[in-house]
Amino acid sequence: MPKIGVLLSGCGVSDGSESQEAVLTLLALDRANAQIVCMAPNVDQAHVINHLTGEVTGEKRNVLVESARIARGEIRDLKDVKAADLDGLIIPGGYGAAKNLSDFAFKGPDAVVNPEVERLLREMVAANKPVGAICIAPATLTKALADKKPEVTIGTDKDTAAAIEAMGGQHKVCSVDQIHLDAGNKIVSTPAYMLGPGIKDVAEGIGKLVEKVVALAK
Repeated sequence: MPKIGVLLSGCGVSDGSESQEAVLTLLALDRANAQIVCMAPNVDQAHVINHLTGEVTGEKRNVLVESARIARGEIRDLKDVKAADLDGLIIPGGYGAAKNLSDFAFKGPDAVVNPEVERLLREMVAANKPVGAICIAPATLTKALADKKPEVTIGTDKDTAAAIEAMGGQHKVCSVDQIHLDAGNKIVSTPAYMLGPGIKDVAEGIGKLVEKVVALAK
């Protein structure tokens, strides 16, 4: 039974993990009989968004605490997780992946990746273990692994693709129901809600990504 980490970034598309992408990932992993290890950095969110109005509030929320909502409380502090504990890793999307795991949403190619996120990603690649990145998560992954020149997809968005290229990545156009595999680095990515349009559509690509990560982890 492969042990697959799921790196969360909060709870909610605008300021954390995209909840549908996260749940689809967990569902596909469970169906694949993988052992799931949820984790998140124990840091404050960049900001909190009212998902009803789209407005920034004055609240403060913790990424690990908010991610525990999706994980039903079964979650580890990222700093305590090493590549040696895992056979593979998947990062769901949502703006939290580009606001809390890095600041790509604010700084683009000049982004800085959370040190623990970068550490684990680099450990995984060094250990030749697969990493899956969904939606906007490939942008953070690319910044963390720029020297590896990772091949990733975020779908077809030209501005984000250009930013990925500027950070040293290689962007590949991909439809929502497909995945891109960087065989050399064992990195799998899919556009999900970078393209949408709906949950049944993103489920196709996420299911294939999970299948590939699990297969590479065995």
